[in-house]
Amino acid sequence: MEHNCWFQCSNEACGSTYSVFYAIYQCRECGHLLDVVHDIDSLRARSASEWRHLFDDRYKRNIWPYGSGVWGKKEWVMPLVEDANIISFYEGGTNLFWANRLSQEIGVGELWIKQCGNSHTGSFKDLGMTVLVSAVQQMIADGRKIRAVACASTGDTSASMAAYCAAADIPSLVFLPRDKVSTAQLIQPIANGATVMALDTDFDGCMRVVQKVAEEQGVYLANSINPLRLEGQKTISIELAQQFNWEVPDVIIIPGGNLGNVSALGKGFLLMRDQGLIDSLPRIVCAQAENANPLYRSYMTGFKEYESIEAKTTLASAIQIGNPVSIERAVRTLKLFNGVVEQASEDELANAAARADRTGMYNCPHTGVALAVLDKLVDRGEITPKDRVVVISTAHGLKFTEFKIRYHERQIDGLEFQYANTPIELPDDIGKIQEAVEKELGSIPVT
Repeated sequence: MEHNCWFQCSNEACGSTYSVFYAIYQCRECGHLLDVVHDIDSLRARSASEWRHLFDDRYKRNIWPYGSGVWGKKEWVMPLVEDANIISFYEGGTNLFWANRLSQEIGVGELWIKQCGNSHTGSFKDLGMTVLVSAVQQMIADGRKIRAVACASTGDTSASMAAYCAAADIPSLVFLPRDKVSTAQLIQPIANGATVMALDTDFDGCMRVVQKVAEEQGVYLANSINPLRLEGQKTISIELAQQFNWEVPDVIIIPGGNLGNVSALGKGFLLMRDQGLIDSLPRIVCAQAENANPLYRSYMTGFKEYESIEAKTTLASAIQIGNPVSIERAVRTLKLFNGVVEQASEDELANAAARADRTGMYNCPHTGVALAVLDKLVDRGEITPKDRVVVISTAHGLKFTEFKIRYHERQIDGLEFQYANTPIELPDDIGKIQEAVEKELGSIPVT
């Protein structure tokens, strides 16, 4: 079956189209963002049942490249890339953590954590980067001249881009805000051979730089303004439905920074609905840090007003973005999905992450934002004990070890540290050790 896709202007009044293999990120006619649009007629040649069986048969198998959670849906993602040019680490296929203990504490019917950080570079960014770098590899194979792939990043994007470019033997350029990225995130692109430039600015400043470099110096832009990224990220929706035997959860909560993931989630669900694989849509909640909350501020006006802001420092550093490039896409999606935008303070996000960790998780601070927002919506009755809720965990907690150390050592200003757990230091004295053990065990209720 021949399938096709193309870039199309998101402005319906314009509708200009371009090849997905052009180095273009905004419409040349009107300046709006571009979307990847698929040939729906060719997709409808298979029935909903046939698509479900095909996706299930491929899921986590070792037939190249379909064992990937992304490339197992190749026809719906990027059918024009030849299999030989796909760069994949078999991303996706991440587990749903059944947060039963936490759901009982909070009062949610079912709570699941989609562990997108259980990926090759430790974040959901791998889902989009495999598509983007594979498309670049196809362009190079077709004779296009691309000097390098570049991104601005608060950490995770650069790690993913550098790894995929290293596998493809394509040079990569990274622009990071100096001293605003965790050590674990910083070392990833360095280890994978990227050229890393630490700039005296924030993410939004890095974004301005990389767009100018892409425009004037012949490099390919890998940030989520590039719609290829969203094609990979939309497979989160498809995989969620697949993991629930093609049922749809009631509510999905996702941290929001540059906001590409909000529209990617929506795109995946809409495509499944239009192809008949599902018959309902979830409610999408975007969770923002209070210190970087331009979408929340717009939501409070009913999306009638929007202004970019200068984001303040937040523990959730990957979403410390005051001028998100996908704002229009996110607003459009939230309106279609009865969406909610809520914020979390630094105290709320840190304690929400720590509380969830005590039930067996190991959360990044961005997941803490989503969990804190979950608490608020449950308290307000907007999420009920009957709801099946999925929180999207965007990165692995090991990438934010400094955050966790500072929390448990009570070294973060302005926090109450409700769940801090500090090691008990003792001499090599068995009596005193046993006394301490008894004291600790005596404080724990017998069940």
